[in-house]
Amino acid sequence: MSLRRYVLRRVLLTVPILLGVSVLTFGLVKLLPGTPVDYVLQFQESTPELRATLRAQYHLDEPIWRQYFLWLHDVLHLDFGERIASDGSVSAAVAERLPETLLLGGVALLIALLVGVPAGVVAAVRRGSLLDEGSRVAALAGIATPNFWLGLLLLLLFGVRLDLVPVIPPVAPPLAPESLAFLVLPAITLGTASAALFTRLTRSAVTEQLRREYVRAARARGLDERTVIVKHVLRNSLISVVTVAALQVAVLLDGAVVVERVFSWPGLGRLLVRAILQRDFPVVQAVVLLVATGVVFANLLADVLYAWLDPRITY
Repeated sequence: MSLRRYVLRRVLLTVPILLGVSVLTFGLVKLLPGTPVDYVLQFQESTPELRATLRAQYHLDEPIWRQYFLWLHDVLHLDFGERIASDGSVSAAVAERLPETLLLGGVALLIALLVGVPAGVVAAVRRGSLLDEGSRVAALAGIATPNFWLGLLLLLLFGVRLDLVPVIPPVAPPLAPESLAFLVLPAITLGTASAALFTRLTRSAVTEQLRREYVRAARARGLDERTVIVKHVLRNSLISVVTVAALQVAVLLDGAVVVERVFSWPGLGRLLVRAILQRDFPVVQAVVLLVATGVVFANLLADVLYAWLDPRITY
């Protein structure tokens, strides 16, 4: 099977997965206590006529299966409805916060890869040394440290004591220099656990590859050690890293909920928490569906990258 057919097949397989995600998203929100009508009417006097009007507005008088298909029809047209707790559309609110979260998650993943992969390679090449033991301790500490505690510690140290970064995010576009400067601490906080995981995973994968026959053959042909490690060993070791990196997309997006609250970063995490507290169901559905869709496509991208990293993989 050619790579093009394989990619097409994987894309088609994501369709039922996305449908399943939409069903779960819609169903789980329906299981939450209360309805949009209950939230709206708690601030004003309720009458049977007004309640009936609101139920018709939110399609609550329809059967549950019809509510789902009406909602799915709107979602396919990128229309998530109107917000309940405030004026404005859900799509506009999500579109406003999405770039902030993508920027935070992308920088955090980049930091995790740039730190974790080289550290894992060095630890594997020098396994048993003091450097290897130090990376193991640092990785365990990074995985065990709660990101909310690490964020508060970094804010206290670099924002309050050393006064190197502002404590409150600047009012500026995401790619403005002051916004990027403030982004460093949240990205480090969010990417620390992933960097620790990549370190341990890369060390294990590289250590296993170094025992293979092709490594001894490459060295016997006179290739220098750097070429053997970078061109052969590392490339074959990155398959497992790509797999975990795709799964880490979900971890980073989930962790962004806490990190954005700690650093007051205006992303989807803060929007989701506020929507849950205010019973703003359309916003909750939109954010959860968006995150789940991102995870599905991240795994699709990982499957495609396997072939580029290891041509021996068949489709």
